[in-house]
Amino acid sequence: MYTTSSGAALISPKAERDFDRAHLRAFVQDTLAFLRHDSPDLLPFEAVQERLGLGEKVYRGVQTIRLDQIVGSVGRYNDFTRTFLPRTDNIRQRWQKVEQVSSTRGIRPIQVYQVGLVYFVLDGNHRVSVARQSGAETIEAHVWEFETRVPLEPDDAPRDILIRQEYLDFLDRTELDKNRPEQYIIPTMPGRYREFEEQIAIHRHYVEIDTGETVSFQEAAVHWYDHVYCPIVEVIHREDMLSLFPGRTEADLVSWIIRNQARLRQRYGDHLVSTRKLAQDLADKAYANPWRRFLSWVRRKVLQWPVYTGEPWQPQADE
Repeated sequence: MYTTSSGAALISPKAERDFDRAHLRAFVQDTLAFLRHDSPDLLPFEAVQERLGLGEKVYRGVQTIRLDQIVGSVGRYNDFTRTFLPRTDNIRQRWQKVEQVSSTRGIRPIQVYQVGLVYFVLDGNHRVSVARQSGAETIEAHVWEFETRVPLEPDDAPRDILIRQEYLDFLDRTELDKNRPEQYIIPTMPGRYREFEEQIAIHRHYVEIDTGETVSFQEAAVHWYDHVYCPIVEVIHREDMLSLFPGRTEADLVSWIIRNQARLRQRYGDHLVSTRKLAQDLADKAYANPWRRFLSWVRRKVLQWPVYTGEPWQPQADE
């Protein structure tokens, strides 16, 4: 770090160049965002706290956390992109000073809130930005963890907060997270949980007819999950359908099949067609469609849309 005769700090040419490069990359990232599946925006903690009704927070001490799991901020989410590239020139001076200090003294621990699998920066946004641009993979942080019934993942976009709120309402009504803790029903479009609840209500009616007994909505939800949702998911994975629909999840495909159930059954006649058969029909048609296969390849290889696994997010192993 350079200083004047009066002791005031001067910004090094390297720090100025590094900020200019990072600022330009932020512009490019925002400009090309419409082509990518990933949102360029950080998650606002305030919206997450309001919509998901977070519980009490507990201090977990100083931990080494992955930088790619820091996807939000408390109050500064407009100053940086999703990868903490600096968006505004207003933070130039602060950013450059942090880089100069970190190059000689290292980066002191930041402060974060943890919600599910992600972190929100309470203090240290500039340090996260500098660390990410330097190629670091982890950072030291004071961690406060919030209780939540609904998972947040590193690839969640701001629009997903509304979907997570819908998920929370769905769990309140069905109690599936209590009766089937392994359930992981995560669509990418709003409104899907209401469709699932309507399907559960219909399923409840037929179960009561078959058993001659009154069935609660929560019991019907468990039976629907075991006998409708999971059999479709089995076909989805057996046929590797998620690779044909990058950017879409198990829940998205299950929703599509259920919404098109009447049309698909009409093709086979008025007799009852199993959910497995409906799922298989979608898989066969997708693989037989060359345009679908080409579009899937473009989205995976060129646009780098993610192929979801049906499991909670896991960090990539270090090579």
